[in-house]
This record gives sequence, structure tokens and C-alpha cells, in this order.
Amino acid sequence: MDLRIQRSVVANLRNRPNPVETGPFVLGLDLSTDSPHINYATPVPGAEITATDVRDLVAAFDGRKPRLEYVISCAPTLEKLLLDADFTVESRNEYLICTPDTLAVPSVPEGFEVFAPKSDEEFAGMIAAQNDAFGGGFRSTPADVERYRRNRSAGGVMIAARTADGEFAGGGTAVAPNEGLSEVAGIAVRERFRRQGLAGAITAAITAELFAGGAEVAWLEASGDDSWRVYERVGFRPSGQRLYISK
Repeated sequence: MDLRIQRSVVANLRNRPNPVETGPFVLGLDLSTDSPHINYATPVPGAEITATDVRDLVAAFDGRKPRLEYVISCAPTLEKLLLDADFTVESRNEYLICTPDTLAVPSVPEGFEVFAPKSDEEFAGMIAAQNDAFGGGFRSTPADVERYRRNRSAGGVMIAARTADGEFAGGGTAVAPNEGLSEVAGIAVRERFRRQGLAGAITAAITAELFAGGAEVAWLEASGDDSWRVYERVGFRPSGQRLYISK
């Protein structure tokens, strides 16, 4: 599974609006944003990597924060090369996978709607709720909306949550499947709407839509024990480790 996950990450980054390939790395750039969580690199699994390749990768970021995300087992010698080049480990996360056989779809909590946004206003509300949940304030930009629309047009999935009176509470996304796999990401619920079952409902709705479209495996990462329990309840199981590292 590690190899399939890493190959799917490479394919996803190659589909960014402004991808760069340098040596054994793919750098997935989207020039509409400076976010290092969107503009990052990953190694092509199985490729030989040298210190010169790492230096060339840093230069390819062209002033942006050099950052990588990858499945550790697919590039076992890379971490030392990056540390030698003054990179710092951000985190090591276990990723979890879900298949149609393990998915468990819970009921949507009373008083909420979980749905696929269609209008610019709905996309903006969902993005603002995600930003607020992650500590960035309740805001969104036209560039954010366009990025989400582009993802959906490419086959990605967007699911939002709002209250009965229309207040946006959170949301989540998934990229278009590659090699039968898709990453579920950005699962977020604003603080005052948490612990009511919304995160699980959003995650399950995204995953169910992926499987309905033919995906074989959905995968994601948990940021802590609380989110880990949420994802396990809807059918995700631990499978491997990924590294987040930046300079």
C-alpha cells in the first residue's frame, strides 16, 4: 500500500496548475497561493536521490518555503539528505486507509446539513469555515473558490456542512482518484460545532462519494487522538507512515 499511496501523491502533484519536475522530485506548485501546505514536493518512488538533487529541489522552490511530504518507506535515504541540507522534521504521521468493505456511514447530526456545494457562495462559505476551524479566521478568496472548483472539475469531491439556518460549520475535500486511490483532506469543523458527529459525517460522505465514483481506496492522516477516533469509527484503519519536512 505504501507504494500505491506514494505513486498517487506523485500523480496528484503533477496535476497541479504549475508543476515542476526536478531530478527525482515532483514539485506541485499552484501560483495562486503561497501556502506551503499546497506548494510542496515529493520524491518519485524508487528513484536514486543525491545531495545535488536536494540542492536543485531547494532552488526550484524559487523563494517559496521548501517543503516535502512523502511515504517514508518509499525513499528511506531521503530524510538524512534533507537533514544534512538544514531541513527540519515537522511531523511523522500514520496514514489510514478505508475501502468499500470497511466504510461505515453515520447519520448526519440533527440540525445540520451535509451536502456538495455548487454555487460560489457555498464554496466560499465552506472554505471560510475550514479556515476558521484551522485557526485562520473566517475568510475565503476568489482564488480559493477557483481552486476548489478546479479540483471538483478534475474529479475531486467537496462536502460542506451547515446549520438549518444556513451557517457554515465545516467541510472537507478529496482529490480525484489516481490508480484507484484518493486522499481525503481538510476535514474541519468550527470549534463551537465540534463533538456532535459532524467530522465523521463529512468524512464518510466524501468517502462514500469516492467509492460511488469507482475509487478503490480512500486515505487520510489523523492530526491527533480525537481525529484518529473519528476516522476509525467511519472505517479507516492505520496502514503506514508519512514524513512532513521543511527548510
